[in-house]
Amino acid sequence: MNLHIWFLFLLLILLCICNIATAESNFWGPYCGDTGTYELNSPYNQDLENVFYTITGTNNGFGFYHSTSGQANAAALCRGDIEPESCKRCVDDASRKLINHCGNTTEAAGWYDFCFLKYSNRSLNYLSYDADPAYGYNPYRIENSSYDQWNQTVVTLLDALRLEAANGGPLRKYASGNMTVPGILWTIYAYMQCTPDLSTTECDDCLARVTAFSRLLDRSLGVGVYNPSCILRYENYSCVNSTWYPVPPGRITNRSSIRVLMIVGPISASVMVIAVVIFIYRRQHKKQKYQGQLLPKKHTKLNNDSSDSNDNDREDDDTGDINFFDLRTIQVATNNFSVENKLGEGGFGPVYKGQLLDGKRIAVKRLSSNSRQGLKEFKTEVQLIIKLQHKNLVRLLGYCIKGNERILIYEFMANNSLETFLFDLKKCKELDWAKRSNIISGIAKGLRYLHEDSRLKIVHRDMKASNILLDSEMNSKISDFGTARIFGCNQMEANTNRIIGTYGYMAPEYAMEGLFSTKSDVNSFGVVLLEVVSGQRNNRFCLDDEPQNFLSTAWRLWKENKGEQLIDRSLVQNVAIDEALRWINIALLCVQEDPQDRPAMSTVVFMLESHWSTQLPIPSEPPMSFARFVSGFEAPLSYARFVAVFKETTTTSD
Repeated sequence: MNLHIWFLFLLLILLCICNIATAESNFWGPYCGDTGTYELNSPYNQDLENVFYTITGTNNGFGFYHSTSGQANAAALCRGDIEPESCKRCVDDASRKLINHCGNTTEAAGWYDFCFLKYSNRSLNYLSYDADPAYGYNPYRIENSSYDQWNQTVVTLLDALRLEAANGGPLRKYASGNMTVPGILWTIYAYMQCTPDLSTTECDDCLARVTAFSRLLDRSLGVGVYNPSCILRYENYSCVNSTWYPVPPGRITNRSSIRVLMIVGPISASVMVIAVVIFIYRRQHKKQKYQGQLLPKKHTKLNNDSSDSNDNDREDDDTGDINFFDLRTIQVATNNFSVENKLGEGGFGPVYKGQLLDGKRIAVKRLSSNSRQGLKEFKTEVQLIIKLQHKNLVRLLGYCIKGNERILIYEFMANNSLETFLFDLKKCKELDWAKRSNIISGIAKGLRYLHEDSRLKIVHRDMKASNILLDSEMNSKISDFGTARIFGCNQMEANTNRIIGTYGYMAPEYAMEGLFSTKSDVNSFGVVLLEVVSGQRNNRFCLDDEPQNFLSTAWRLWKENKGEQLIDRSLVQNVAIDEALRWINIALLCVQEDPQDRPAMSTVVFMLESHWSTQLPIPSEPPMSFARFVSGFEAPLSYARFVAVFKETTTTSD
């Protein structure tokens, strides 16, 4: 690379460093009170301006600021690990941002990650008790198998920190710490803090309330709850630095230390940037060597029978190309399988996001050590998936086998799964009717390909919303073929003693007798289709705020010509009612009890695309959904365990 370009690159990075040094983290919240408003140029307006003008000069030495002028009271608190100069900048910025956010309300509170600020025309303690807490949470959730250990560790850690923070004294009430979860060896990091003007009892009470609120989100890997007088946060990564304390007499003063940091910081950053530039420059001359070590190696086709592989208009592209990735490549791409890169976890192991040296983004599925899948089965799955290339199936890019490691590398899907959008109160609004229609069409075509159009007849066996991934343009692709089975050309159904899948989506003949066929996938598709229409999970379905049986209620509403009551309320303004009712009809045809009565996926695709040109058959009543009998268990369950739970529940209900 040209030397001038390198110097320009260096200059841009240094400018970014300067900007980062002065920038604050995003301001979020805020709470804008409902006690009234004030007029511009009113006495309270003047009092509030005086408070904000003087507040940054009232630090108690431990990051607590408190100022009063006339009727206006304000207080600010910095996190216990934040140094004075950063603290002051945060408070100063918060005072401006809060006014901009809340306008002329007489009281308000707002939060940065480093500090929070509140003001009111009454005692600030009232604001503490009246205000609803703000909160945030990590979207990734702890799996059921680890939940008990995780939950107990969180409770133990928060109880210890709450006691320490409440007894912190009149200048600072802050505590931070961490604890390792037994069994899964993850570490939980947390901190708690109260404004020091609260008494020990008041602080303990405030922290108890935010702790109780945090338990509503206890399956998230990280939670933050922010009250105007106390806060708590825990994460599965370090979220605080070492606690900051004022420098004792005889050592460097705060002002001097800041001056040193202002000089040494940019110099250190510059040296670091120069080192990075030199490293990148030297690496350019060794790029071919690195590529040979870290980029995937192309293997020959597993099947050369692909005469039509150059047809770019085909929906399917089963070329049989496969890449072998060495383990070092995957470790570099995923930052050694770091928690920050973890996208989620399925029944066969965790999935991580990664990026190869050539910039290509990937998703890495790492089979867990306790997976029952051996080397032979793993290779069989690889050879199976590599032959299934279709625009509505997640593309397998390659695999890695090293020692006990079994890794699959897929194309990266930018919008995660259908589940993350469909069942989220905010994100579901992004799924308008056109997007949902496109998603459903893609799922149906993907299943048609698996059942009828590919070289092999494949039964997926675990069709559900979380296994439908969405790319950057919200196109749907079927994923996770760990439970898929190959059928012979003339084979109609098969039997298994090991039930694998997710109850609620399973066909009754599979869940109860172990019988599966392509019609099992049709049943699962029907459940997904109803979930897309209703915006609700099949095992948590409610109508008029009352829990209901999902399939039975859908059938009853359709039969009574009240199907519109099933439609997701977020779609009411823009939904095509007639098309939604048609979808419900198609879904009910798919979930009929007798597999022979269910349509093939090619017929389903035709019904979805034919709109009003064909009259749909009348579905029979679906069987009682048994998702509610196993709501406390996540698949896979053994067949014997399912039967035991089923009998126990039905006996109890009688």
